[in-house]
Amino acid sequence: MTARLSGRTAVLIGGAVGIGRGIAQRLLEEGAQLIVGDVNDTAGFDLMRSLGLDQGQFLKVDVSSAADCKALADLAVSRFGKLDILVQNAGIYPVALIDEATVEHWDHVMAVNLRGAFVSTKACVPLMRANGWGRVVFTSSITGPRVVSHGLAAYAATKAGINGFIKVAALELATAGITVNGVEPGNILTEGLQSGRSTQFIQSMERSIPMGRLGTPRDIANAVCFLASDDAAYITGTTIVVDGGQTLPENKDFVDPSTWS
Repeated sequence: MTARLSGRTAVLIGGAVGIGRGIAQRLLEEGAQLIVGDVNDTAGFDLMRSLGLDQGQFLKVDVSSAADCKALADLAVSRFGKLDILVQNAGIYPVALIDEATVEHWDHVMAVNLRGAFVSTKACVPLMRANGWGRVVFTSSITGPRVVSHGLAAYAATKAGINGFIKVAALELATAGITVNGVEPGNILTEGLQSGRSTQFIQSMERSIPMGRLGTPRDIANAVCFLASDDAAYITGTTIVVDGGQTLPENKDFVDPSTWS
C-alpha cells in the first residue's frame, strides 16, 4: 500500500455498511487515523471490531443533525489532535413515485442527503482551515446529475444538489488549502442492492454496463482515497464518475459489438 494518507485524520460519516465499509477499509490501508460515524450503531461497532479499531473511534451520528456532526468532529480532535479529511457518504434512497410521495418523504430524504452535506461541512471545515489543509469528499451518484429513474425524484434532486454544493464550497475554500470533490457511483454491489433481488435481476443490471460487472465498494473507495490525498492537490469542485461505463451507451440496452456478427 502507498500510505498516501499517513498522518492524516479522517472522519467518515456513513461508514458502517456497504460503500462506507469499503471506504473505511481503504482509508486505513492508506494510513489514515479514522473516526467513523453512522446512524446504525450495531453495524458501526461491528465495523470497529472487524478493523481492529477501538470502539471509541465510532460514534452514533444522524448526519442531518448539526450537533451530531459537531460531536463527531470534536471526537476526531480529542482523539487525534486534528481533523484533515471529511468523507460524507451517508445517504438514503427510498422509492416513491411523485404522485404517491408525501411531503414527509421528501423532507426526510432532503434532510439526510442534502442537509447532511451542509451541516457536516460546517462542522469539519473550520478545523481544517485552522491547519491550512483539508479534503472534503462527498458520495454523490450518477442518479440525478446524469441519469434518473422512476420513484427517485427526491434522491435524484439531492444528488444533483450535492454536486452544486461541491462547486460552491470548492470556490469558497480554494484559498484555504481545502479541496472539495465528489464521487458519483453507478450500480454498486452492496448488501442493500442484493437484498431481496434475484440473481436474474442482478445479471440484467450487469448486462447494461459496458465493463460487464457491477462495481464494488472498493472501486468507490479507491476514488475517495485518491481525492483525499495529495495526488489530487490541484483538483477541486468536481466529481469522478465510477460506473464501469454505465452512462456511456446511447442505447440503454448496451450490446457488446463483438456479438454483432
